[in-house]
Amino acid sequence: DSPLVYKGHRLLMGGNFGSYVHQVINPILGPKGGFLVILSLLIVSFIVSTDFKFESLLPLKDKIPKIKVLFSRLRRSKAAVAQKQNKELRTLKSKLEKKIEEPASVVMEAVNKADPQEEEFDHGKLKSTFVLPPLELLNDPPEPQDLEHVKEVMEATAKKLEQKLLDFGVQGEVTGIQPGPVITLYEFRPAPGVKISRIANLADDLALGLKAVSIRIIAPIPGKDAVGIEVPNPKKEVVYLKEILSSPEFRDSNLKLPLALGKDTVGRPVLADLAKMPHLLVAGATGTGKSVCINAMVNSLLFKFPPSLIKFIMVDPKRIELSLYDHIPHLLHPVVTHPKEATQALKWAVKEMERRYELLLKMGAKNILGYNSKVLKESKAGDAGQELLPYIIIVIDELADLMMVSSKEVEDSIARLAQMARASGIHLVLATQRPSVDVLTGLIKANFPARISFQVSSKVDSRTILDRMGAEKLLGEGDMLFMPPGVGRLLRIHGAYVSEDEVQRVTDFLRTQGSPDYQLTLTDPEEEQGQEADLETDPKYQEAVDLVIRTGQASISMVQRRLRVGYNRAARMIELMEKQGIVGPSDGIKPREVHGRK
Repeated sequence: DSPLVYKGHRLLMGGNFGSYVHQVINPILGPKGGFLVILSLLIVSFIVSTDFKFESLLPLKDKIPKIKVLFSRLRRSKAAVAQKQNKELRTLKSKLEKKIEEPASVVMEAVNKADPQEEEFDHGKLKSTFVLPPLELLNDPPEPQDLEHVKEVMEATAKKLEQKLLDFGVQGEVTGIQPGPVITLYEFRPAPGVKISRIANLADDLALGLKAVSIRIIAPIPGKDAVGIEVPNPKKEVVYLKEILSSPEFRDSNLKLPLALGKDTVGRPVLADLAKMPHLLVAGATGTGKSVCINAMVNSLLFKFPPSLIKFIMVDPKRIELSLYDHIPHLLHPVVTHPKEATQALKWAVKEMERRYELLLKMGAKNILGYNSKVLKESKAGDAGQELLPYIIIVIDELADLMMVSSKEVEDSIARLAQMARASGIHLVLATQRPSVDVLTGLIKANFPARISFQVSSKVDSRTILDRMGAEKLLGEGDMLFMPPGVGRLLRIHGAYVSEDEVQRVTDFLRTQGSPDYQLTLTDPEEEQGQEADLETDPKYQEAVDLVIRTGQASISMVQRRLRVGYNRAARMIELMEKQGIVGPSDGIKPREVHGRK
């Protein structure tokens, strides 16, 4: 054999003696014969050196049948296990093939029920030169994943899920699998006698056993004798806005104000009607997809309506989220960024609501659709009297900032609009990242039955938004829970994604259609001006001026005490005197200077 070299010395494999024996025996007996001779020599050497006797092996002769029986049982057991696994796999595959169906669109039933008393208004009858943005401005979705590979992964997860539940003493079987873009819903039917509460408390344990980020359990699934277990997919799919807007359901929708929310847990497009909600509250932690959701909803309306039919008032205290929409023809006012201006904008909306109700009363219409229908009929008859009333959508991206500056005024305006503005065609979309009770007050929540919650940090925040837990189990990146009005359950939706580049392309296209018709007086403090005019004709105000000039002192408390008026009225009197130059400005603890009449 080939020698080995170690430190300059040639070493033969098997040693010198082994190499010599190989050279002698191999040519005579061959490799097999040499092996038998060497093996025989080893056995003889073992017997001689250990004094071994073959009689000691005779008792094993009686145990050979028992050993054969054990080996046969082991083979049968392995065969039975393999047969059972194959049977379970075939059953699971058949269930999977039955349950994985072609997804259909979901239009919220409770939200979109037709009102038999509501008059219809056909927007298509209006003549307009405005060109709606084409869908080519949005990004195309990527190619779908390999379904065969996805099926194999789901089959393995279903089997593992059954085993993990069995480890915790919960018997049952997976009866259905509903794959979605981000999560997969496994329908687990527990065995008789198993309490649902036992399964509902195993969410964290199952997440640990399946190595999942989080697991949400629906106990039970409404209308089924099974418990829903939502398991995140190993690879998430992005739901593109173009998928929803290009669907026939959205294109041919009869919804008054259709919003493309995204896809549900089985991959079906979800549409909702803002006109039926009639207002929407959106909340969630930072970075969970709240602003993207607002962009998707706004673009849903921009792709559907010209500026003559819909107008926006956008409030963005952060100054970066809604600034992309500046100067599009759908805006009533440039994007409002100052909280004080936002407060005035809400007050203007209340006045506009009251003005619209007066128009509805004169026209004998119950809502904006009936009003526009009658105006359209009169214009066809040659009587061009009133103009069409467009929908007004008020979008507030961060409600918490407004509540910090002037919570009482904002809350009152929002409550009035939420209670009464539906028939006048004014709708609110409020968003906040701080779901605390001082922001989402009871008055606001009571008037916003439709709510969307993205991922939050705690169960308390989830209860603040949705009045129940579950939002803390969401996955982020557009994963949301939608609570439709009049429905006692939550709908899990994976929100439609629209990038800033897509929004920029859409808004650039809209700006080429024309300039916006701004109402710049929308944020003017008209109410305060009216109060000043009232004060000038108020006899108490003249008494207050005479009192200040006579005493040489100008303080709110003195005017209150001497004239017996309220604090707010006295404060407005002093402020008006300052504007008219009668008294000087306030200088800390120093008293105001009195200049007298000019």
